[in-house]
Amino acid sequence: MRFDGTDVTRLTFNGPPEDRGTSWSPDGERITFHSTRDGNFEIYTMNPDGSGLTRLTESPGEDSGPVWSPDGTQIAFQSRAAATSRSTGWTPTAAT
Repeated sequence: MRFDGTDVTRLTFNGPPEDRGTSWSPDGERITFHSTRDGNFEIYTMNPDGSGLTRLTESPGEDSGPVWSPDGTQIAFQSRAAATSRSTGWTPTAAT
């Protein structure tokens, strides 16, 4: 949207699909979030205008909570390697 609050464009959805956990890159050029757009929660990035949607993960378990590194070169996120796994971990992934 513009600084005056006009020209609002919705980029994410409450469901379905369900988009959550948005995080802006430090330079303001990309947004990362997790979404059920392709079934279970996966990590995505897009440009601030909604273009350039890119899926970063493809896993049978849920990937969620993406956050950018301070220099914007990596994204950390929580991942469940398998849907039945009870363990989670933070995995750095190169940003695109």
